[in-house]
Amino acid sequence: MKVRPLNDRVLIKRVADKETTSGGLIIPEAAKEKQARGKVIAVGNGRSDDNGDRRPLDVKKGDEVLFGKYSGTEIKLEGDDLIILKEEEILAVIEG
Repeated sequence: MKVRPLNDRVLIKRVADKETTSGGLIIPEAAKEKQARGKVIAVGNGRSDDNGDRRPLDVKKGDEVLFGKYSGTEIKLEGDDLIILKEEEILAVIEG
């Protein structure tokens, strides 16, 4: 299924956590914290400015981003846990 977020919204898939600590201990699922890092799956057309023109988003499909722990709305789509959030909720793009 193909999904395109509306306006200035972005669809993100969380990046998987490490399963073990640096010392080799396995972290159980219940003790893991939600990752605030993900990969952009799809972006909307952008926000309309005061003149009615579209302002394109700063992020693009494939970017790896950081966002707030409790940002956005979590959805399940074809078995994948995804997040839809506004571009302004994205804190940074990871480069390199």
